[in-house]
Amino acid sequence: MIKIIDNQEDKNKFLKALEVRGNMDTGKYALAAKQIVEDVRTNGDAALFKYTAMWDSELVNKETIKVTKEEMKAAFYKLDEELQEAIMLAGGRIQQFHQKQKQNTWMDVKENGEILGQRVTPLDTAGVYVPGGKAAYPSSVLMNVIPAKVAGVKRIVMVTPASKDGTVQTEVLAAAYVAGADEVYKIGGAQAVAALAFGTETIPKVDKIVGPGNIYVTLAKREVFGYVNIDSIAGPSEILVIADQSANPTFVAADLLSQAEHDELASAVMITTDKALAGKVQEEVARLYELLPRKEILKESLENYCAIIIEESTDAACMLSNQIAPEHLELAVSAPFEVLTKITHAGAIFLGHYTPEPVGDYMAGPNHVLPTNGTARFFSPLGVDDFVKKSSILSFTKEALMPLGNKIVKFAESERLYAHALSVQVRLDEEMGK
Repeated sequence: MIKIIDNQEDKNKFLKALEVRGNMDTGKYALAAKQIVEDVRTNGDAALFKYTAMWDSELVNKETIKVTKEEMKAAFYKLDEELQEAIMLAGGRIQQFHQKQKQNTWMDVKENGEILGQRVTPLDTAGVYVPGGKAAYPSSVLMNVIPAKVAGVKRIVMVTPASKDGTVQTEVLAAAYVAGADEVYKIGGAQAVAALAFGTETIPKVDKIVGPGNIYVTLAKREVFGYVNIDSIAGPSEILVIADQSANPTFVAADLLSQAEHDELASAVMITTDKALAGKVQEEVARLYELLPRKEILKESLENYCAIIIEESTDAACMLSNQIAPEHLELAVSAPFEVLTKITHAGAIFLGHYTPEPVGDYMAGPNHVLPTNGTARFFSPLGVDDFVKKSSILSFTKEALMPLGNKIVKFAESERLYAHALSVQVRLDEEMGK
């Protein structure tokens, strides 16, 4: 079960295990993903439907691949009323939060006629990948489609694999209806990523692909990066909880288990200065584990990538948290806003005893697509910025250029770019009557 670590040697071993977690040998998967991508790139729909029949459904073809707006709407009204309300409420909150992220075009105009600025424009098209198979993830639909919608993306294309009977989960289509996806296609896997990246006779080419998927989807996204943009290469899920004597052991244990159940590589870590609390949380994890169904997954992740770490101070706990740079960070402490000032690296930060991680997964409003595997040191959550591009704006009058001209010439000549220098020098010469 979950271990307690209170010495440096064991802590170093555990941190090393976290570092290599998920760094599996992807060679055979990468080769397969590359071959699928190249096949779809070369052969279009023929390859797309070949792989779809092989792995998802033989009933998906040119006539049945697209989900109509009417089908999306019908799926929403098939849900029970309480789930309809939950999806609508979540969608509204996500939309309101991301609306505040929007940036506007700006210009700085100076008296001499110099104008500098930045123009912000949305992408023309975005592709959203939504996992299928045994599970339905309507929350992934909302979190990926709504920021693109808020950004002003003109065409949002969603793909999700069909079941053997050629259908898509009702909840997923209902969320697509609420989020405002423009088009939905019943395809998945590396072949769907390739279709979005290069376009086929049926699937439109997009500018950016976002959304989680299995190892083949992830490697296909890496393969097409450069032809299109992608969100990130996501790793296994993780949570870190900094807790003090004010924390409820049952709350903390449940929150650790909420991430450990994702998959065998998921990580759940608690850092505390309170040894008594550590023991109580360990006991509660063991008790609650017996009540949960995904025991095989939980057992694997709890034994290998989960731990309760004892630190000497809150400052030390925060330093360790910043070193790990977790996807989800809970501050289960008496003064969470004070501790927040010491945190520099985390995907999403949950403050206080009544802000469990699942509230962020489903209902709060901030995006649940977050950096993993320590990449919170340099990556941010998915947001509106992922669906816009920025162009620099420059405008100089003669009066604005002249005072800078000689310095530009000098700079260009220092780099031995003499035509660059000439481009400015001819304007200086004209002004001097040469």
